[in-house]
Amino acid sequence: MPRLEVSGASMRRRDFIRLASGAAAWPLAARAQQSGSIKRIGILLPFSENDQQIQTEVQTFRAAIELLGWNERSNVKFEARWAGGDAGRLQSLAKELVELPCDVILTRSTPVTAAVRRETSTIPIVFVLVADPVGDGFVQSLARPGGNITGFSTVEPSLGGKWLELLREIAPQVGQVGVMFDPNTAPNGGSFYFHLIETAAASIAVRVSTAPVSDDKDIFRTIEASAKERNFGVIVMPDQTTTVRRKAIIEAAARYRVPTIYPYLFAADEGGLISYGFEVADIYRQAAGYIDRILRGSKPDELPVQEPVRFQLIINLNAAKSLGLVVPPIMQQRADKVIE
Repeated sequence: MPRLEVSGASMRRRDFIRLASGAAAWPLAARAQQSGSIKRIGILLPFSENDQQIQTEVQTFRAAIELLGWNERSNVKFEARWAGGDAGRLQSLAKELVELPCDVILTRSTPVTAAVRRETSTIPIVFVLVADPVGDGFVQSLARPGGNITGFSTVEPSLGGKWLELLREIAPQVGQVGVMFDPNTAPNGGSFYFHLIETAAASIAVRVSTAPVSDDKDIFRTIEASAKERNFGVIVMPDQTTTVRRKAIIEAAARYRVPTIYPYLFAADEGGLISYGFEVADIYRQAAGYIDRILRGSKPDELPVQEPVRFQLIINLNAAKSLGLVVPPIMQQRADKVIE
């Protein structure tokens, strides 16, 4: 039988086919890395990594963006940074994410967004839970952000009045209200909400005052002082400090028997009297949608800032009982959730 001769050209064709077949078997993530298509999503949070509520929020965001086709097995890398409640660390962590660099950065709260904004005017930033993005200078307007920042606000114009209305409904004796926030982490947000509440209070003859706090000692001291006043209640603002220190607020309000309403739904689940606000998980899902669009080519200034449209009411009957309050049946019927 004649010997089969294989030419050099044939060998090169076989080598090419073998290599091509091997490349097809490479892990998808490796091929994406080779082609430079791995995207980096930065996540900067002001809280401790041990905060289970915030961890749940981050997992909600990651699950939502994975449903849109982005996951760490193939085409994206998540870079989460936690400030642990230390406002002083925010700037260095923001700088770290910018220098990686990230393709887009998700920020939670006004101070975090401000820290990242100081580090970059080009990397897209999508914020969640910012009270006054126009007043804080993050965007030119809600409809036309006009820069590298867009996201999801916490404010709807009737919100301040609604908090006051619900507090008075569950505790009709309240005639004075303290608006609790940290002027160091929410200077504009605090005053923004305060004016909303003050306007609503004028029509029902309720006195409104600020209740500035920055740490647990401030919280206990402020609520203890409130308890010495007659018919005093507290409205907690949605800022970084009040979220980090929510357990201290709930404990102090219970100890000194001060009716208190919270902006985040999980506060009532954790023992607070009453919560009225939006579902934070929904905001993270919407933020995932914006980040998906940005990674696929959209510009932040093409994506309008959105305000919450659906709010929920949660009442903790155990907390009400400990304060000597009887929750009207009609109010319980209106609630989205009643904790017994």
